[in-house]
Amino acid sequence: MKENIKEIAARVRVLREIEEIPVEALAKELGFELQDYKDWESAQKEFPVGALVEIAARFKVDLAELISGAASKLKTFCVTRAGQAPEVSRRPMYGYWNLAFNFHRKKAEPFLVSADAETEGKPISLNTHPGQEFNYVLEGRLLISISGHDIELGPGDCVYYDSSEPHGMKALGGKAARFLAIVF
Repeated sequence: MKENIKEIAARVRVLREIEEIPVEALAKELGFELQDYKDWESAQKEFPVGALVEIAARFKVDLAELISGAASKLKTFCVTRAGQAPEVSRRPMYGYWNLAFNFHRKKAEPFLVSADAETEGKPISLNTHPGQEFNYVLEGRLLISISGHDIELGPGDCVYYDSSEPHGMKALGGKAARFLAIVF
């Protein structure tokens, strides 16, 4: 995984350097803390998925290409078979799988997300990114915090929100939760 983090960081750095944008200017433009951005681009820390979505949009590249280094080619449709979606991020206690990784010029990024049972009892880690997000719970119970509002969701429940507002989630009930997250 560390090698993958280095490769992603290198691709982001090259995109920034091609446009001759200083680190400080890009971090400010995208609303990232400067030290966080420096840690991500130097591969000291892994880029959060939301940050990668934002960077891909900023440089007008597909998220899949930014993550994998390979250009997506499918323009009419793509099929992702069960268990075949590539994992995007391995942040502790969360798994993200890109469900449309090979579709060219997506207007949204759909992910299958897993929040481990161990997230219960821990504080929710909040993040922000431009755009909007839709979350649909498939299994388990999820506590999602959006701009200071805590909402409990169960299977079949969903929420749509402005993702520029601080948001985060964790599993409830001592069991893992799985949900679809679509980032627009």
